Amino acid sequence: MENGISIYPGLDNTLEENLDLIQRAQTLGLKRLFTSLHIPETDMETLKRDLGTILHAAHDAGMEIISDISPETMKLLGIKEFKISAFRMLGITTLRLDYGFGLEQIAHMSRHPHGVRLQLNASTITGHILSALVELKTDFSVIDALHNFYPRVGTGLSEEALVRKNVMLHKLGIKVGAFVPSQKGRKRSPLKDGLPTLEDHRPEPSDLAARHLVALGTDYVLLSDSLPTDEEIGALGSLSGDRVTLSAKLLSKNEDLRRFLSQTFTARLDEARDAIRAQESRTHMKEVGITIAPENTTSRPVGAVTLDNVDYGRYMGELQIIKTPQDADHRTNVAAMIDEEELGLLQYITPGRKFSFRFHD
Repeated sequence: MENGISIYPGLDNTLEENLDLIQRAQTLGLKRLFTSLHIPETDMETLKRDLGTILHAAHDAGMEIISDISPETMKLLGIKEFKISAFRMLGITTLRLDYGFGLEQIAHMSRHPHGVRLQLNASTITGHILSALVELKTDFSVIDALHNFYPRVGTGLSEEALVRKNVMLHKLGIKVGAFVPSQKGRKRSPLKDGLPTLEDHRPEPSDLAARHLVALGTDYVLLSDSLPTDEEIGALGSLSGDRVTLSAKLLSKNEDLRRFLSQTFTARLDEARDAIRAQESRTHMKEVGITIAPENTTSRPVGAVTLDNVDYGRYMGELQIIKTPQDADHRTNVAAMIDEEELGLLQYITPGRKFSFRFHD
């Protein structure tokens, strides 16, 4: 996944803090930088002074540079006439067309992009808009989409709204991004209440919020607040976009089992009522030649990660995540427990969906 950070020149951070943030993000695996150039509270003199240095540093770090643009942005940058090439010369590689651009203009720009990608506002997209863009022969190969973030408490999107928009965009092959707030770093002014896309994410750890967005089919994630921590940046840098990732506590001390459980699994197509079953676990177990002795054969609450042991005969190696509480069985080990706050992610491990575990002590 090509995830990223956000920087707002002239708002919260010093130039040194912004340059350090770019360096930390690059080191920890992030590849995108989002910036908005029309926030009313911005100190415009500082923005004008720092913007070129920030864009140059992000370019040197190999980052895609996404910028909201509007007619006001052009005035700010001293651009008298809208030309894509002018933004390219500044170092901006993706233009987020927030408002002030007609559909015919967007379609024309897509056919003549001058090396710049275009980005739609995923939160305000409609079926009518997309149909019109198709009719206008828009080249969607140079277009992706990004949801809004919402500074005011109570104004973020619902999960249902985000999924609905994502599905519409994915039908045209358009990848979709969204924002998660920082909980441990510096929140962006002026409200400092976080900048989530989903309202549910306003109080959530950014790592869990990001994995939730991936589970919902979001293609990339951006940290929206001013100065996230290394921990938050690193979590996005290691995020996998092709699976539901669950944080869990490993209960077994067997290192062979830790390595085995650290693989990526696939939920079986014949969905069980009481558990998520991994379709390849028994085959993998035979391939690595591990014998599972009985261990921790206790009752199985919701979120228990279980492995059938040698007493289950040919079922040895069967991996399940429990959805309905079950009694203890001497043939089944409870190998790990999904963290309680992560149990909501289980609903997204649908038949055929890949999943993996991130273990902690």
